[in-house]
Amino acid sequence: MVDHSFADLALAALYDSINPWGPDDDFYLDLVRSAGTVLDVGCGTGRLLARAGSDGHPGRLVGLDPAAAMLVQARRRAPGVEWVLGDLRSRLWDREFDLVVMKGHAFQVLLGDEEVRTALRSVRSALGDGGRFVFETRHPGARAWETWTPDRVREATGPDGTVVRVWHEVEGVHAGDRVTFTETFESPGWPRRRVSRATLRFLGPEPLAGLLAEAGLRVVEQYGDWGRGPLTPASPEIITVAEAAPTA
Repeated sequence: MVDHSFADLALAALYDSINPWGPDDDFYLDLVRSAGTVLDVGCGTGRLLARAGSDGHPGRLVGLDPAAAMLVQARRRAPGVEWVLGDLRSRLWDREFDLVVMKGHAFQVLLGDEEVRTALRSVRSALGDGGRFVFETRHPGARAWETWTPDRVREATGPDGTVVRVWHEVEGVHAGDRVTFTETFESPGWPRRRVSRATLRFLGPEPLAGLLAEAGLRVVEQYGDWGRGPLTPASPEIITVAEAAPTA
C-alpha cells in the first residue's frame, strides 16, 4: 500500500517492517544503479537510495517526500543523500536527472487529471532529454481493492519491539476509477488504534499513456509484474518506463 499513514513518527519507524524489501525494490535498484543522477519521488524512509549509496553509487541521489517523519528515517540511514521535504508541486528541477522513479504505488495518490498533468510536467522538467521516468500503478483489471478486507491482518515488529497489527477496509468505489479505504494500526501498547483514510486512483494503460504523452513523456516499455512479464488485462501492475522526448 502507498504510505498515506506514515506521517506519524511511530508509524514511520514501523514502515519497513510492515512493507519489507521485495521484488519491486530489486527492480528499481537495478535502474538506479545504471543511472548517473536519480530523483526518487515519494522516497519514504529512503531505503532505495540508501541501498544504492551503500553499494557505491557514484552520482547524485535525491529523495523527495511530503512526510517529515519519513525523512527522519531516511536521514538517519543515509545522511549523504539529498533528502528534500515536499512534493512535485513544491520543488522544481531543470533537466537535472537521468532517472526519476515513483515507487510504492505513490502515483495513485494523484486523483484528478490536472493533478496528474501537473506532476508529469514537473517530472519532465526534472529530466534531461532521453531521461527516463519509471513508476507503477495497480492495474484496474486486477481489482486489487477487493482483497483489502479486515480479515487480512498483517503483523509487524518495530525497532523497539512494538508489535503492530494492520488491516484495510474499502469504503467505496466512485467516479469509475477511485477507491476510498481506511488503514488501521493497532498495538497492545497503544491507548487507541490509529486509523487513516485515503483515496487511490486506478488508471488504465490507455489514459495513462495519453497523459504521459501530453507531458512530453513517451512510453517505451510496460510490464505487468516485477519479473518483467507482459502487460495483460489481468496483470496486477502497470509498470511503466517512459522517456523524456527532446525539447525544441
